Amino acid sequence: MEENKATLPFVIDFNLLSGHSSSRTTTKRHLSKMKGMYADDLAFEQKLSEGDPLLYEFYELVLPEKPGELLFGTSIVNPGKVGNEYYMTKGHFHTILETAEVYYCLSGEGILLMENPEGDWDTQEMKPGSAVYVPPRYAHRSINTGNVPLVMFFVFRADAGHDYGTIETKGYRKLVVEQDGQVAIIDNPKFAW
Repeated sequence: MEENKATLPFVIDFNLLSGHSSSRTTTKRHLSKMKGMYADDLAFEQKLSEGDPLLYEFYELVLPEKPGELLFGTSIVNPGKVGNEYYMTKGHFHTILETAEVYYCLSGEGILLMENPEGDWDTQEMKPGSAVYVPPRYAHRSINTGNVPLVMFFVFRADAGHDYGTIETKGYRKLVVEQDGQVAIIDNPKFAW
């Protein structure tokens, strides 16, 4: 029987402006991996025909996914738009739905879009120094509304898991778009009610 080893103390470096870590590798999400996430399918295909830009990446610890451990890292969402919709993360629920998460904005600006299965939704503005608490049961998506990368530090329970499938099939109720040069929150015409 394998012995249950305790995690020992350690330190990880994160650059507070770029979010990069010399001791971690990133998971990268290019536009081609976001098919169906944007409301305007024609704008998506047009943008993809011009190349496959990197929309976001994240540095995350690899720790045992067990109760009592915390996972943390940084996410970096690049500036840009698909049609009038800002670059964003895919977003997710946690597999353990009763999991909360905290995001702390290091640089850039954006919106954290959240919603729960019961239909409640919320947005919180992200700017350097903002900490947003994502309550249990809320899916969350980071959206870059600025002109420089949106860099955030995050932390959540290690055994929480990620449920991307619900978002891939249903989407979010709301979209964050640019209208008349301003950030606007509108209903998602593709949301699967």
